Amino acid sequence: MKRSHYITREGWERLDRELKYLWKEERPRVTKAVSEAAALGDRSENAEYIYGKKRLREIDRRVRFLSKRLDELNIVYPEKQQEGRVFFGAWVKVIDENENTFTYRIVGADEWDIKKGEISIDSPVARALIGKRVDDEVIVNTPEGERILDVLAIWYHQ
Repeated sequence: MKRSHYITREGWERLDRELKYLWKEERPRVTKAVSEAAALGDRSENAEYIYGKKRLREIDRRVRFLSKRLDELNIVYPEKQQEGRVFFGAWVKVIDENENTFTYRIVGADEWDIKKGEISIDSPVARALIGKRVDDEVIVNTPEGERILDVLAIWYHQ
């Protein structure tokens, strides 16, 4: 599935911080540890050296991904005319057919975190909620089956 290129300002800053941390702190620290391990001699049986090289490859792969991805992403700022309707970046409080309430924020594919209530714009729930208003009923087709949600509240600033 193709990822959307939208991200919130907070999400972009989080990815940018991760990139800077990996490049300016983590990579130099691991590089130094690998150099020290290499100086100890036989590299073929040196666990610190082998692990360090593996960790450097992981860091480099993540740095390449983040650098490319940050260039592709478009930061979306909520507009005043969006108030009252669900769009990217909105917080949405819903209630399901079992009277369970959920609060979701619709965010980009690179920043979702279900523990924080953040769901990807590409998810079935988010796609079903886009454009809805308070008191609208939403039918969501999920892998577990059909869910019915009623929109209770919409807001854009936490």
